[in-house]
Amino acid sequence: MIDSMSAEAVLKLAASAALTDTLLVNGRPVPRWIGEFWTARQRQACALHEVPYRACFKPQLPRYFIERLTQPGDWVYDPFSGRGTTVLEAALLCRQVVANDVNPLSTLLTAPRLRPAEPAAVRDRLQRIPRQGRRAELDLSMFYHPATEREIVALRDYLAARQAADEEDEVDAWIRMVATTRLSGHSPGFFSVYTLPPNQATCPARQRQINARLGQTPEYRDTHALILRKTASLLRDLTHSQRSALRSAAQTALLLTKDARSTPEIADESIQLIVTSPPFLDLVQYAEDNWLRCWFNGIDPQMVAQQLTIARSLGEWLEAMRAAFAEFHRVLKPGGWVAFEVGEVRRGTLRLDEHIAPIGESVGFVCQAVLVNQQRFTKTANIWGIANNRAGVNTNRIVLFRKP
Repeated sequence: MIDSMSAEAVLKLAASAALTDTLLVNGRPVPRWIGEFWTARQRQACALHEVPYRACFKPQLPRYFIERLTQPGDWVYDPFSGRGTTVLEAALLCRQVVANDVNPLSTLLTAPRLRPAEPAAVRDRLQRIPRQGRRAELDLSMFYHPATEREIVALRDYLAARQAADEEDEVDAWIRMVATTRLSGHSPGFFSVYTLPPNQATCPARQRQINARLGQTPEYRDTHALILRKTASLLRDLTHSQRSALRSAAQTALLLTKDARSTPEIADESIQLIVTSPPFLDLVQYAEDNWLRCWFNGIDPQMVAQQLTIARSLGEWLEAMRAAFAEFHRVLKPGGWVAFEVGEVRRGTLRLDEHIAPIGESVGFVCQAVLVNQQRFTKTANIWGIANNRAGVNTNRIVLFRKP
């Protein structure tokens, strides 16, 4: 039974891995395993996950722990939920979900995928939305053809009016989510001219430089057609049973926009599993990367930047995580688990797993193991020159805690 899982059961999580060393945590040896815990065959995730967001992990990471450490009906929580990978995967697996992120874009991207719209409904709704809008209040000419820009502003104004009148429904929310992810990118599938990957919007000055270097001028993009195309892509492999599982999870889902250190909306000892990846120091500029998405959705990016827990030093980051872990301990059931992914920082010279393990134990958790997942880079990762270490592999470090 899951409730009686002990340290020996953790070894089963790493059955195909190699024990590399032990990590001393408060004088106690904790095993550190290395391997490819989710294989190439397992990497084919549901297409509904294909929503770009900066610094997100693959769906197979939370699935690995959800399948092994929870049962259908259990509550799964991600306190730094980003694009909603953990909660979406948990919902697909018939678990109940809680998501939290201080960035309001997180809920905007997550909630509609728990209630996927029908393509026909999206098509009908788009036909009711005018295309001929005004020009934007800021200069976006380096990103968009004038006709494309007017369509984007018309859509933005329509959605803002629906929201202000408390009339935004599931179809509107779906269209908002899809349009938000199509604002800028590096292929004809996006509204913009060629630019940075869609999980990071460059500034106007930098985009002018890109346009000059490539000799490009924004051409017209049919925003409605692109929304329909992305809708079809996101839903291409969604089964009837999966749609039902998502709808069921949506009925009880709790989606918060809070500081993870204070979430009174979550009941004491209600969560079976937390799977998350926190912001790492100041390595990712979430507000700067999302300025265009914030503009489209009427969000102040500076307000988001002020609320994000982006520490400038390791000590500051650890203190923020200590407070977050204290809150995790409150909401987690006895016998519950935390899978805390800390990636690779500063080319592997800063091993956050070694620092976070004693932090978790200081608030009452027991560190059970560190799982180091390694896999070869994807084609996309190689295109963008990502290299976490010299071997050319992508590494996740997951520190596994259990509440006694």
